[in-house]
Amino acid sequence: MNIMLDAAMIDDFFVRAVLAGIGLALMAGPLGCFVIWKRMAYFGDTLAHGALLGIALGLLFELHLELSVFLVCTLIAVTLFLLQRRASISSDALLGILAHASLAIGLVVLSLMTWIRVDLMGLLFGDILAVSQRDLVVISGTLVSVSAILFVTWRSLFAATVSRELAEAEGLKPQRAEIIFMLLIASVIAVAIKIVGVLLITSLLIIPAATARRISTSPGQMMVLSSIVGVFAVILGLTGSLNLDTPSGPSIVVASVTLFLFSMTPIAHRVQNVLKGA
Repeated sequence: MNIMLDAAMIDDFFVRAVLAGIGLALMAGPLGCFVIWKRMAYFGDTLAHGALLGIALGLLFELHLELSVFLVCTLIAVTLFLLQRRASISSDALLGILAHASLAIGLVVLSLMTWIRVDLMGLLFGDILAVSQRDLVVISGTLVSVSAILFVTWRSLFAATVSRELAEAEGLKPQRAEIIFMLLIASVIAVAIKIVGVLLITSLLIIPAATARRISTSPGQMMVLSSIVGVFAVILGLTGSLNLDTPSGPSIVVASVTLFLFSMTPIAHRVQNVLKGA
């Protein structure tokens, strides 16, 4: 009887973990494509580092953690947006300053809160196996919202990515598109913090998109394939984590890297030829 209950519990939390990972992959895939196209990999890394500061402030002021992370990531994104237009310093230097400053301040604030026990390893690397039903509801709602916004703003986002001047000439308001993109990234990071942690969020945004770029033949195809690659990485990573007793978040990233390496093989080249024919 106990063995049956234990098996049911394993199935329950594993299914929740898989569903949460798939939801995150479906969100991160298309957004990761824009990160690749815009060459803004370090931007996602900066917001991911800022997520730790959001968690620290959320614990300090007893705020909802996802909301706190979203607000801090949004503040960092807006700050970067404003400084890029007023400061003489380069974008990569600004990103470096904001990333390391937010990470350091977050760690200092966490260390000062001696009355709160914080699982720092969980914050850094996530714990997807601890996903609850409430988390699934949040992830589902975020997925629907992000997908709807991307569907509505796809044309302006892509035009602003290809040519800001052309987008302005066509009246597509690229500045608004950039702000929407930053808010979407902040939303995904706020949801993903519990699943893969601060240090691994960017990899889930970038690696599936980079993999899809190697075999896709069009922007739309790349967005779809990046989500598919992310889903496969989640399933492979969690399965390996369960069987090998390895950390779940890093296991998902290792699976993503494995799929990326596979995209460099002759078999992947044949897949690309098939997709070209389609």
